[in-house]
Amino acid sequence: MDKKLIVNVSDHETRVALLEDGTIAELFVERKDESDIAGNIYKGRVQRVLPGMQAAFVDIGLSQAAFIYVDDVIDESSAAFEKIFFGDTPDSVGDGVPEGDAPAASQKPAPIEDVLSEGQEIMVQVAKSSIGTKGARVTCHISLPGRFLVLMPTSTHVGISRRIEDEGERSRLKSLMLDLREGEVGYIVRTAAEGVQQEKFAYEMDFLRNLWNNIQTKFRGASAPSLLHQELAVSLRAVRDILTHEAGEVVVDSRA
Repeated sequence: MDKKLIVNVSDHETRVALLEDGTIAELFVERKDESDIAGNIYKGRVQRVLPGMQAAFVDIGLSQAAFIYVDDVIDESSAAFEKIFFGDTPDSVGDGVPEGDAPAASQKPAPIEDVLSEGQEIMVQVAKSSIGTKGARVTCHISLPGRFLVLMPTSTHVGISRRIEDEGERSRLKSLMLDLREGEVGYIVRTAAEGVQQEKFAYEMDFLRNLWNNIQTKFRGASAPSLLHQELAVSLRAVRDILTHEAGEVVVDSRA
């Protein structure tokens, strides 16, 4: 099958299409009004806690306050809170890692009024960009995607993409991850990792760990609200996520 990435750049937006034998299989659009902030990480300040909705408004420096639900908040008393805000990442690694592609459901969270208060400073990542008058939805559960892996600093789960179907390969990848993992952090092994050898995993894990350490350092030194990390533009995300294993050619109409 002939696969190409087509990147079309205009004054107002960038469009990226994955073509399979001339037919659009996937389409991504990014507008240049900075409304697409999904994946960005901010140091925010809690503006208002809403016990009735079990949610809160968080100022992340935009015209509209962001919105966070209690399930997306990390309790200050938890080990995850220590890791995300103070960089406390123990060296010990347990081997009781659940199967599947998503972390196992946690216990019922404490009421939001018990874990957040007005004026509190927290690190959040945009899960869904703002639409119209509705502010962005954010979460304290950070995820940092690379080409082969997604680092989840607040989890201990290791999951394998369901699109990797060969059981032998799934077992090999999980074994590699458990051998290479340092500290109690989680990873998702992406579809592009199929057949990839240990050296590339080790390099990317090191890159993602350094990125996370830099974000933590910025959080401790920055005032709220402020941007700590900006996700790649749509064209670079497509190259990172699709090009290597799913397309053999990139066609772009912008020299820049």
